[in-house]
This record gives sequence, structure tokens and C-alpha cells, in this order.
Amino acid sequence: MQTESLITISLKAIINNKEFIINEKDGEPGSFEVNGRLLKIDYISPAKDTVHLLSGFGSYRVCLVAYDTEQHIATVQVNHCSYEVKLKNESDELMERLGLKVKVHKATQVKAPMPGKVIDIMVKAGDKVSKNDSLLILEAMKMENLIKASADGVVKQVDAGKGMAVEKNQILITMES
Repeated sequence: MQTESLITISLKAIINNKEFIINEKDGEPGSFEVNGRLLKIDYISPAKDTVHLLSGFGSYRVCLVAYDTEQHIATVQVNHCSYEVKLKNESDELMERLGLKVKVHKATQVKAPMPGKVIDIMVKAGDKVSKNDSLLILEAMKMENLIKASADGVVKQVDAGKGMAVEKNQILITMES
């Protein structure tokens, strides 16, 4: 018995100001069309937020470091390079074409995207920060992850300390708009 996938991928990704249109090819597992070019991908997912991809002669380890659900921005690490990826689906595109904007609430808490150890803290209470300013470094799976501000604000309180072990979703820094 053959089963049909209920979810197909169709989205626009913007990486370093370059746009990628990605569509999953129906009925062909591991086949994607990226900007009109057919791409065959074999993959395994050894962990919840990690995928190993094989495409052509390349092998890639892709880890999801963080995802901002309101802004649709993912921070991914491919091998040893980090990328910020802005994702847009058909609904986002339609809202943009109609000139509608969704009200976004600013984050008041910076939480650990994964369990790890705080290596360094770059801010203190009272510091003004801008979106994408570096806040702290979290070591996880022997890799250092730079945690950045998701919005402009003022550091109200630093809830984590240097050398502290933290769990996923633990509050690291409290911000105010």
C-alpha cells in the first residue's frame, strides 16, 4: 500500500538577500525544485533538530539553531557556517501582496534554543540593544552558538551566568521594549 504525503513543501527562502523558491516534487521522495532546477536529496535525521543531507557530491550537516515563529526567521548551521533564513509561504506572500502586515509582539524573554552551557555574556542590565546584536554565546554539542537579539530593546535582567548549564527554553535574558 502506497501512502501519500499530506504535507508538501512550497516556500520562498531568503538567505543573504538571495531568494530561493523551493517546491517539493509530488510523488518523488527527496526531489525538490530550487529556482527551477531539479535537486535530488538523500537525507537522514539522527536528532530532532538535525538533518544530514547528501546531494550530488556534497554532504551537509544542517542543524536548526533557533526559529522565530512570528518573523519566520530560522537560524541554521550548515556544516560549520551559520545562516539566517527568512521563510515565506503562500499565505505570507499573499499578505505582502495585499499590503497587510501582521502585528508582531516584541519578545520580552530570550530563551535557550537548546540545552547547553553559557560561555560568555556580552550584555548587562540597562544595556540598549538593537535587533541582531550579540547577547551571549551558548555552547551545545561542542559548538558555540551566538544568541542575538530578536528586536530592539533594553536588557532588564540577565537571568543566566557565565559557565551556567541551561535547559532548552530556559530564560537567559529578560528584555523590555
